[in-house]
Amino acid sequence: MVIALKTFVPTASLVASWAGVPDLGVVEYPGTIAFHTEAEIRENLEKLVLDRILERLSKPAGSPGEGSGVAATGKNPEEIVFRGTFEEVNGFFLQKGWTDQLPVVPPTPEKVEQFLKYTDRSPDKEVAILPQANLRATPRNIAVNAVMAGCRPEYMPLLIAAVEAVGEPDFQLISIGSTGNKIPWLLVNGPIVKQLGIEHGVGARSRGPNPALGRALGLILNNIAGFRYGETLMATWGAYLPFVLAEDEDACDELGWEPYHVEHGFGRDTSTVTARTTVYWGGQARHTNWGDTSATPPPAALAASVLGLATMHQKRQVMSENSIRFGARNNVAVLITLCTAKVLADAGYSKRDVAQYLWENTRITVAEANAIMQNFTSFGLTIHDLVKEGTLPEWFDVAPDETIPLFASVEPIDVVVCGDPNKDKLMSLWANYNRPVTRKIELPARWDELLKERKQ
Repeated sequence: MVIALKTFVPTASLVASWAGVPDLGVVEYPGTIAFHTEAEIRENLEKLVLDRILERLSKPAGSPGEGSGVAATGKNPEEIVFRGTFEEVNGFFLQKGWTDQLPVVPPTPEKVEQFLKYTDRSPDKEVAILPQANLRATPRNIAVNAVMAGCRPEYMPLLIAAVEAVGEPDFQLISIGSTGNKIPWLLVNGPIVKQLGIEHGVGARSRGPNPALGRALGLILNNIAGFRYGETLMATWGAYLPFVLAEDEDACDELGWEPYHVEHGFGRDTSTVTARTTVYWGGQARHTNWGDTSATPPPAALAASVLGLATMHQKRQVMSENSIRFGARNNVAVLITLCTAKVLADAGYSKRDVAQYLWENTRITVAEANAIMQNFTSFGLTIHDLVKEGTLPEWFDVAPDETIPLFASVEPIDVVVCGDPNKDKLMSLWANYNRPVTRKIELPARWDELLKERKQ
């Protein structure tokens, strides 16, 4: 039996059904409990909720599968589910909840087969099980969603690797249904960036293949993972669509910096995709200028001012959400443009130096951290409590007036070179539930031949 607020009654039923408990009783608590006094809560529980619990317990259990919100018929995956005009197909898909509310490209068998040429995997072989619907992602249903999103067939290897990444338990995909706004996004590295023309410069997330790839990931999460707006994707004001960026590896070479995937143990000639999330909530993903570019301070001083500005914003955004509570899952990608990164590189900073600076300088006192946790959580936890439960390392357990870093270590801080190379910008994309997961993009044996055919 579960007690839920009105908005979450359908969510609780759907999640329970997908988790294999279709007959779970869900009882609504009236009103907004956060604004109720203890007396009001007690009265509601005794006079309303208890009666609803007893009424629910007196009814027979629901049948298996009751409440499922995602089409999973178990029929032949090649079956044609609808025939009609473009408008009729879109109307049918919209009514079924298979779209992102925008028109989609009808996924005809012929179009899907074009996509399946770009993988050597069997069309119906499992790629991943995606919570919270816990349905199997396969090359075929990945291709269906890619067609609907307006992707090109050669995007398939990247999307398969992306699905592998978000399906990893460490990514914790199920958390994106939060009432916050946790948006999955993909970072692409390696030769495939130039092969597919994935953008990393001006307006990168909105140009080239990037928007279609982001939309494809969103449709996969809707139709296979089961995250639907207002049902199981519960962002209070709605969520942004997933997005895609590539790193400017030529810029990294110019700076003498290693690309992201090389930093994380992959070969320079290996293509990878990294699944991450960011929190677009309360201004936590932000960008800033480095300051007065007419001034000509020594490079080291200018570098310090850039890093200091990043620190100021990072501290504000991390403090606002009490991310320290999430320990090792607290992570950030600092996007930095070439001209800004060049100032840092010329002053002797590497990517890891930038991350180290941020880690060392994003600090608050234990007393401040405890006060934040009193305001932002209902559990009354302290830094001492988090150390005791193992969320934070022992050296965090210091006197109230001593400072501690907002990140448990420097490892979760990543620097990525992208964006307008001529603008003095940097942006922090912070997350607190999901760890980044990187996967190698497996290309089909005929990859080069297939790309040549597409260009003809």
